[in-house]
Amino acid sequence: MDPLDARLVFDPEFALGVVAFAFAGIALGTVSGLTPGLHANNFALLLASAAASVPGSPTFVAAAVLAAGVVHTFLDVVPALALGVPDAEMAPSALPGHRLVVAGRGREALRLSAVGSAGAVLVSIPLAIPITAVMTAAYPTVREHLGVVLAAVVGFLLLSEPTVRAAAGGTVAFGLSAALGAATLDLSPAAPLDAGGMLAPLFTGLFGAPVLLDALDGAGVPPQGDPNLTMPPRDLGLTALAGSVSGAIVGYLPGVSAAIASVLALPLVPGRSGARGFLVATSGANTANTVFALFALVSLGTPRTGVMVALDRLNAPRPLPLLLAVTALAAVAGFVLVIAVGDAYLRTVGRADYAALSLFVLAALVFVSYLFAGATGVAVFLVATALGLVPPRLGTRRVHLMGVLIGPLALGL
Repeated sequence: MDPLDARLVFDPEFALGVVAFAFAGIALGTVSGLTPGLHANNFALLLASAAASVPGSPTFVAAAVLAAGVVHTFLDVVPALALGVPDAEMAPSALPGHRLVVAGRGREALRLSAVGSAGAVLVSIPLAIPITAVMTAAYPTVREHLGVVLAAVVGFLLLSEPTVRAAAGGTVAFGLSAALGAATLDLSPAAPLDAGGMLAPLFTGLFGAPVLLDALDGAGVPPQGDPNLTMPPRDLGLTALAGSVSGAIVGYLPGVSAAIASVLALPLVPGRSGARGFLVATSGANTANTVFALFALVSLGTPRTGVMVALDRLNAPRPLPLLLAVTALAAVAGFVLVIAVGDAYLRTVGRADYAALSLFVLAALVFVSYLFAGATGVAVFLVATALGLVPPRLGTRRVHLMGVLIGPLALGL
């Protein structure tokens, strides 16, 4: 047969298998995204460790893992908004999403996040082709000078702080978290689950538990108003684009998270959009990071997120059109689920005993740390939690705590 005589063959059984596994992944991503403290990386690695025992084609399992990862990036905003909400008096120092919840605009915040993530998928897929071509050519140079590139990223984060005091506090937070990462990332303690190692206690400690502790005396989720978006459509589109572009940057760089991408996007976000713009940019960067990391895996063979590490471990074929179709399907499901589930989640948390709920979630984070890293993980979780309380006291952003990954990578540890 002439190799140029290629024909498109539609296999109904194969297509149904992909769709079925994709919906199974959507269900798993929904559970993981709505579970406080369960980081997407740990969840993806847990799926990868169990993949060998799942009956079905590796391509089907890959579709499930990818769909779960994409849906997780949509839904993880729901517990993030519902938990760790401070008193109204503390709102100015709270995270942007929490300020909207305190003001009764939590339902709008959910929809802004969903639009940011969905817009990122729409923008990222066409952008990924030319950007991947550029990064494929530039990657050897970037890899050779990775320390310099990461140092530039850290410098930008510090310079983006509004005051010298905040920049100094960011430097302290970065240095302490980098030391913590250097001391713990290579540990492999015995644990009930062999999937993810120290990432779970580090991330839940640095970024999850401190928010809950700071808001332990908070009033919880107040009654929420209507879901109407008050952000001008032009600003909304520009902000989603900014998040997507910044997500492209971090999708190819190890150790640089979506949280950092959202800060990189801030210069492109219309200043008048405030907390709403930050939320859209953060959600867009989070989801775009998954799309661009997929292209990085296919083109460069380098997994940049836990989801991509899971796909890499499966050793499954990586037909990009099929994977993009799964991504699009999961994005549609994620958009619908944020709206369908998010409002009920906020109402449920609002009716609960907030202090008791926060303590329950904190206990759950300790348990998660134990599952992934044993007793050592619990100890690291406690240290990371103490460190996670530092940035607000120094008047700086918690994003500098990403030094836990960037520091060791920049130093080649």
